Amino acid sequence: MKIGYIDYLNCYPFYYHMFEKESIPGVEVLPHHPSELNRLMRDRALDLSPISAAAYADMQDSTLVLPYFCLSSIGYVRSVVLNSKVPIETLSGKTVGLTSASQTSVILLRILLEKYYALTPRYITVEPKPSYENIDAALVIGNEAMLDSNKPIQYSYDLGDLWLRKTGFPVVFAVFVVDRDCLREQRDLVKKVISSYTLSLQELRTNDEEVVRKAAERYPEIRYDIHHYYELLKFDFSANLKKALRFYFDEAMELELLTHVPEIHFAEL
Repeated sequence: MKIGYIDYLNCYPFYYHMFEKESIPGVEVLPHHPSELNRLMRDRALDLSPISAAAYADMQDSTLVLPYFCLSSIGYVRSVVLNSKVPIETLSGKTVGLTSASQTSVILLRILLEKYYALTPRYITVEPKPSYENIDAALVIGNEAMLDSNKPIQYSYDLGDLWLRKTGFPVVFAVFVVDRDCLREQRDLVKKVISSYTLSLQELRTNDEEVVRKAAERYPEIRYDIHHYYELLKFDFSANLKKALRFYFDEAMELELLTHVPEIHFAEL
C-alpha cells in the first residue's frame, strides 16, 4: 500500500507516530509537494494521501474523503501568503505568480482577488520558491513561506486571515482521501493508517515538545516558532470545517475555477 505525505512542516504531526514510533508493515510513504500528490492520487498511483482540498473535485469518482482529518486554519496561518511589491488593492493588470506546489491556495487567492477585491491581475505559474524579478506579487505556501527571504517584501498578506475577514469562514487547505478500490480491498490496512494518524495527533496534544523537537530536526531550515505554528492549525475535520469546505467549493464553482462537486463523499469505516 502506497500513501502520500505532504513534505511540509504542517503535515508532519499526522506522521510523527509512523516516522518516529512505529512504522506500518506493508505501507510505503511517498513524500512530495501537494501538487504531485494530487497527480499521483488522480492517476491512482497512490492508495491514500493528503491532497489539496481543491483537487478532490478532479478525483471525486475514484476516492473517498476520510472524515476525521484535515489541514485547516481559522484565520491567520502563516504558511499561505501573498507577497507583493504593491498593495493588494492595486494588483489589477499586474502580474501575480501562482505557486506550482498546490491547488487549494491558488483557487483561494483567485476567489479573493477576483470576487472580493474585484481585481483582474495577470497570472503566471511560478516555482514554489519564486524569484520576484518579473512579477509584482507571488503566492507562496508551506515551508517556502516560512523561510527567511534574502530580499525585503514590501507587502505580505496571510490568506487564511484574508479569507476569514472577507467570508467569515475558515480555510480547509488539505483533506485526506483513500482510493475506493483500496478501501474495499485493504480496509484493515487503511484502518491501521488512520489509527497511526490518530495516535500522532494524541502525541501532539500530550507530548507536544517531543513532536515539535522532531519536526525541527526534520525541517531545520525553518526558523519560525513551530509550537505556535501548530497551535494555529486545525487537524481534526470538525462539522464546522466540513461546512467551510462546502462553502469554498461553492465559491470556486461560481467563478468556474473548479469542476462541479455536488456532494463530498466520505469514507465509512
